[in-house]
Amino acid sequence: MSQLVVVDPNKCNLSFTCIRVCPAKAIKISDKHAQVIPSRCIGCGHCVTVCAQNAISFRDEKERVRELFASEGQVAAICDPSISGEFVDITDYRKFVAMIRAVGFSLVLDTAFGVDLVAFRYRDLLNDFHGKYYISTNCPPVHAHIEKYHPELVDNLAPIVPSYIAMAKVVRHFYGEDTKVVYITSCVAAKDDVRYFKGADKIDGVLTFIELREMFNEKGITENSVEYSDFDPPVGRKGGLFPVSRGFLQAVDINQELLSGNIIITEGRNNFLQSISEFKTEIGLKQHLDLFYCEGCIMGPGTSPGGKKYMRRSEVIKYVNKRMKGIDLVTWQEQIDMFRDMDLSRKFKPQDKRLPYPPESEIQRVLHEMGKSKTEDQLGCGACGYPSCRDFAVAYCQGLTNYEMCYTYTIHKLHTYISKVNAANEKLKKTKEALKDSEEKARMGELAAREAAETTTAMLDKISAGVVIVDENLKVIESNRAFINMLGEDARMIDEMIPGLKGAELVSLVPFYRLFSSVLQSGQDLLNRDTPFGNSILNISVFTIKKQKVVGGIIRDLTAPDVRKEEVINRARAVIRENLETVQQIAFLLGESASKTEKTLKSIIDAQKLGSENDAGAEDVD
Repeated sequence: MSQLVVVDPNKCNLSFTCIRVCPAKAIKISDKHAQVIPSRCIGCGHCVTVCAQNAISFRDEKERVRELFASEGQVAAICDPSISGEFVDITDYRKFVAMIRAVGFSLVLDTAFGVDLVAFRYRDLLNDFHGKYYISTNCPPVHAHIEKYHPELVDNLAPIVPSYIAMAKVVRHFYGEDTKVVYITSCVAAKDDVRYFKGADKIDGVLTFIELREMFNEKGITENSVEYSDFDPPVGRKGGLFPVSRGFLQAVDINQELLSGNIIITEGRNNFLQSISEFKTEIGLKQHLDLFYCEGCIMGPGTSPGGKKYMRRSEVIKYVNKRMKGIDLVTWQEQIDMFRDMDLSRKFKPQDKRLPYPPESEIQRVLHEMGKSKTEDQLGCGACGYPSCRDFAVAYCQGLTNYEMCYTYTIHKLHTYISKVNAANEKLKKTKEALKDSEEKARMGELAAREAAETTTAMLDKISAGVVIVDENLKVIESNRAFINMLGEDARMIDEMIPGLKGAELVSLVPFYRLFSSVLQSGQDLLNRDTPFGNSILNISVFTIKKQKVVGGIIRDLTAPDVRKEEVINRARAVIRENLETVQQIAFLLGESASKTEKTLKSIIDAQKLGSENDAGAEDVD
């Protein structure tokens, strides 16, 4: 069977309302939404009623009841006495009995008779007092809470079945063992509680009043579409007061006097929790407990939302008064006596779901991380669902909470986050301003670059020689009109689609691309290299612009008239310069040779003169 209470993660808005009202702390936040822990849930249904987003719902058993209708045999509806408080919009109870029959039920009975039977058993138990004080077990969330969170009190649970189980026994006694029984109630927890009963005690399905109204709507059943119909026997007496405070004990006139009685009667979540706590710890509290989790069954989670408690209470009392006037007391007593010996006992067993208490060091660590190291910071606002920050820290250590459930922690983190966001926004603002300035400068630079590029292109196009600039992959970066015209018609067609042949591969354009490759690799400029190209002779000079990255080439067609004339003049001038240099070198050499000859001849003459003078002197001596 599916889980009793479930959460729709798409609707949950993390308000923590469900966590605050859950008496069993059976709800935790996981995967960014509330999740019910089935093993801890007591089925009170309080979380369903307080969720403003309608994100929490209980198990729907309408389809299960339809399957019972489709099966063989009778299907009996046993109605909780609070039904008169639910259908305040129906003028006569006989109308809603008829409407229930119209849904598909063979039999419709009031569970008030079962309440009468159970109330007598309680009276016998309390009158036969031997020192043990009991806690009533008419309310499923009460005994579920005791079994799971106060297992030491299990022996104090009254060992008596709830009224609807007693009524199921009665139905099968009157109408056959094969009769299927559906309980119509305001109690959500009953959907799980009935699973513990088998055989003659079995309840085959449980419908809440909300589900019953949905079935009416599905079949279009209204008060005006049916005739009067009364409950099938047996009928109850004062058991119809069960849904209101003290009504159960009044059914068999159990003493409720403050001075002479020994029973504490209370209802509602907070009273329910406090009474159990004091029953366990306060030695002086020597009284029985008659407890109901809800504000009476008339305000159970299976009733229509928005119901008014005291209006419902009034309707229940009016209904019982009306029924009491028409009841045959002799028949009622005979039927009560008929079931005097029926086994209505029940056993309970501990299902301890209490979690280990964490060490003090862990509790203090959590409080410190939450920013609640000081005692005065640990009083708690209760928004998280725990009475104090210390209780919250304990639950955190037990894996039931997370820091985000603490409002003060979350607000502190939010303020810290806001401060960081503000600082980040301020920084972003400055960054945007700087970026805006940079973009403006970049735009101006781009504009200047574009203008420079346009100027460069215009200047290149004015040059009569072909100019081409290529990258390291020999792809054209820029070329001028003279170069394109030099290549012919195909290049001019490409230029119309791709101005300047930008991106074109030089290898596919000219045969002398190796000259460019050579300069790219060596880094050495190559000047005035003549090479044939078609019917022309081209003079090519390749030079480095960015070493081994970008090179440029200047190409002149030597066969062009203006180039040819210029080239002849330039080359004639070069020949003249070369001849002059040769003549100058010859003259220099001749000059040096004449000088040497002159010196030699002079030295010979001088030597001759000196010899003649020497000969004349010798003669004079003789």
